[in-house]
Amino acid sequence: MSTKILAVDTATENCSVALMIGDDVISRCEYAPREHTTKILPMIDAVLADAGVKLKQLDALAYGRGPGSFTGVRIGIGIAQGLAFGANLPMIGVSTLAAMAQGTFRLHQADHVLTAIDARMGELYWGQYQRKTDGDWLLLGNEQVIAPDVLLANVQADTNAWLTAGTGWEAYPELLNQLPLQAQLGSVLYPDSQDMVHLAKYAFARGEIVAAEAASPVYLRDTVTWKKLPGRE
Repeated sequence: MSTKILAVDTATENCSVALMIGDDVISRCEYAPREHTTKILPMIDAVLADAGVKLKQLDALAYGRGPGSFTGVRIGIGIAQGLAFGANLPMIGVSTLAAMAQGTFRLHQADHVLTAIDARMGELYWGQYQRKTDGDWLLLGNEQVIAPDVLLANVQADTNAWLTAGTGWEAYPELLNQLPLQAQLGSVLYPDSQDMVHLAKYAFARGEIVAAEAASPVYLRDTVTWKKLPGRE
């Protein structure tokens, strides 16, 4: 029987939903700053209707766990938790940075990706990813919130050609020429649920699922703390 996973993400300006059934993916994606709460549920209804499945027929619900906008991450996890509770589904948190690496492979066949989201306040959310032979991704070092000049010292340099992903490279265009490796600009600016569901498939196979009440976001900034939704003790 084919594994069925729904992915939901509102962690950045992008708003996206994707449903994977086996190797087939149905997705919706829209650049919609400040419209996530009105866009996301109709998008979920649309992909489920296209596939002809009910929420309770799914195996798991994946969500963009961040890093990203505090409000965006909170909206996404709140909606995902509500759906998972109602349908009694386990949840899978997927990194927005890893999703952009997968998106860069999908569009450019890149196996080495430098991901950076503009975190405001003079900082970036940063991760360096290398694609494994099985199609999953290896994080080199740690995902971090980091100042642009400090980022340069955290790059794990080698001779491979790298592509960039994320809004961080637009915010700090001078970084590209300062990197201690070969790097070119990629076209992926935001995470997309059709890439998250691909990563969620690997996590599900490894048993990396949690109950809805245990789902948690990743903000990376220590000064930001997660407050559980009312009634989610």
